[in-house]
Amino acid sequence: MARTHDLARRSELLAGVVDYIADRGLAGLSLRPVAEYLDTSSRMLIHYFGSKEAMLVAALETQRPDVSALFSDIDNVELLRERLLEAWESNSEGSSSRSTRVVLQVLAEAAIQGGPFLDYAQSATGDIVRELARSLRIINPSHHDPEAVATILVSGVRGLLVDRLVTGDHDRVDRCARLLIEQTLPAPLTGES
Repeated sequence: MARTHDLARRSELLAGVVDYIADRGLAGLSLRPVAEYLDTSSRMLIHYFGSKEAMLVAALETQRPDVSALFSDIDNVELLRERLLEAWESNSEGSSSRSTRVVLQVLAEAAIQGGPFLDYAQSATGDIVRELARSLRIINPSHHDPEAVATILVSGVRGLLVDRLVTGDHDRVDRCARLLIEQTLPAPLTGES
């Protein structure tokens, strides 16, 4: 009879995989160095995850925010603006910036034809654009193109996160993120608080 996976150990390994990618990058990643970093064996990683690609996707899923919860209570543009600014701060500072670094590497890898992360990247991007557009429709049901506004925000913020990580110019990029969010979102409807 096959052993059941130790869920606590699996979670620990996934957190370690994320740390490995944040510290050492995704390019050329192979199981042996990851296993050494995690103080385990390649065989044990295969036991837990089945393949390197499955391990990486499982690790990425642990970093994926619940975007429906993030936008679930949005009913006015000021609250949306506030939530997006909070998300910017959360993704660009502290321990979250490690997660952001990992996700950005994966998105870059997904752009390579035939790469293993295309489905994950399409799903993650589609989810956030869809939820953000849904919030825009709730705020203003007659909005002419909420998907375009959501795409501008998601892609713009992603680019600014890359800029911030690469240049280290936090003040400039943080100002740009605030400007992008403030100027891309629609003006409040009359009577909106």
